[in-house]
Amino acid sequence: MTTPPPRATADPADLTGRDPSLIASLLPYALALRDRYFRARVEGAEHVAPGPVLYVGNHNNGLVGPEVLCTLATLWEAFGPAAPVYALAHDFAMRQLTPFGAVLRRFGGLRASPENGRRALAADASLLVYPGGDLESYRHSRRRDEVVIGPRTGFVRLARDAGVPLVPVVAHGAHRSALILSEGARVARALRMKEWARLERFPVALALPWGLALGPWVPYLPLPFAVGLRFLPPVRVAAGDDPAEVREAVRSMMQSALGDMARAARGG
Repeated sequence: MTTPPPRATADPADLTGRDPSLIASLLPYALALRDRYFRARVEGAEHVAPGPVLYVGNHNNGLVGPEVLCTLATLWEAFGPAAPVYALAHDFAMRQLTPFGAVLRRFGGLRASPENGRRALAADASLLVYPGGDLESYRHSRRRDEVVIGPRTGFVRLARDAGVPLVPVVAHGAHRSALILSEGARVARALRMKEWARLERFPVALALPWGLALGPWVPYLPLPFAVGLRFLPPVRVAAGDDPAEVREAVRSMMQSALGDMARAARGG
């Protein structure tokens, strides 16, 4: 199923905001960045299948984490720019950084919510989500080889309610694109950021082009570290499954894969 022709929209929940012609024109550059700048290694391509599928990734280094570009480029390459591929993006990016959110919409970004996830999957789309969000994206650099999802189970409920397979996508190396010195949980609480921005971290990072970068709204210019992507076998969530148990099973699968990839990168 293809998406309707794109139209001008400011609605971060509108599926028609995606622009297949723009994606087609920029796909060669996205693939060049994936293959040459990030020297991406893609494993498990046999698990990449057209929607409706929920792809669940581990998140790295903020607003422009390299794993997002590498994963979307892989899905666009596999299915073609006209295929409905969407990604749920944080409220902060979609509603408060409105120019950035407008760009994300043209590439298939939707405001993260269960309703938008269900609508995309009901349209036979491939949907990419990062349930760890800011908890994972802004984890300290010493935790770069750790999968952090926290207590979140919304992605499990989404796959269960939509009756679609859940395919974990593990990225290694993307978290090295900046050096996170502090996660800033206390600062975020002091600023009451969870109330007005749905964010629980105020990171301090060494990153290009700023040097010292403060806060979750600062995009980093990713350093050209090699990125590995591994698509894992699909997981089916049955109606009676405990979402917390499924979350932990998925996290464990992803952590095992990330550990393997880290050891291979170190030559161990």
